[in-house]
Amino acid sequence: MNYRDFLQKVIYYVIDPLIRLMLKVGLTPNIVTAIGFIGNLVAMWLFIEAALCFADDSSRSFNLVGWGGVTILAAGLFDMMDGRLARTGGLSSVFGALWDSTLDRYSELVTLFGICLVFVKADWFWLSVVTFAAMVGSVMVSYVRARAEGLQIECKVGLMQRPERVVVTALAAIVAGFSVELWWLAGGMIMIAVLANITAFWRIWHCYKIMCHKK
Repeated sequence: MNYRDFLQKVIYYVIDPLIRLMLKVGLTPNIVTAIGFIGNLVAMWLFIEAALCFADDSSRSFNLVGWGGVTILAAGLFDMMDGRLARTGGLSSVFGALWDSTLDRYSELVTLFGICLVFVKADWFWLSVVTFAAMVGSVMVSYVRARAEGLQIECKVGLMQRPERVVVTALAAIVAGFSVELWWLAGGMIMIAVLANITAFWRIWHCYKIMCHKK
């Protein structure tokens, strides 16, 4: 069992009571997905607020960054629960899969956009560029997998998939916010920018090998 499967089992053990409660009250996976997305919008707002007050009140700004990270982590939990709810309650649908994937992309982009603004207002210009590279890598990792699956190729290889990106972003923001040290957030963005883009090209190479083998 690899580390992702182990962590998934632990998380499912924790959230399964919540899943049963959701089924009882009639929550659908699509509603849970939307709640997770709203959580990420709140995180973006916290980062924007942090950026706006960075010059005048840096301590409040860092506090907002930390809470932005906490919010991303909470929203990520809803992102796991929607799929679990769909499978447990027999509520899976083609539209639900589309809805989930679409809001996942929006969620990542809006939170990273907020972080990008934090770096801009903190006069860390090159780190805002790195955060943009992280945004590009995050989208391309998912795009290559979706395009590959459209060609009937399974493509789940790589180091920086969505769960890892969410955890790195959230923890980097939490530690940066509550330690009052922006380099922690910078380190998280550098890690995502490098590893996400490596993962995207890794997936392209994986598909290329499979296509050549089929010939």
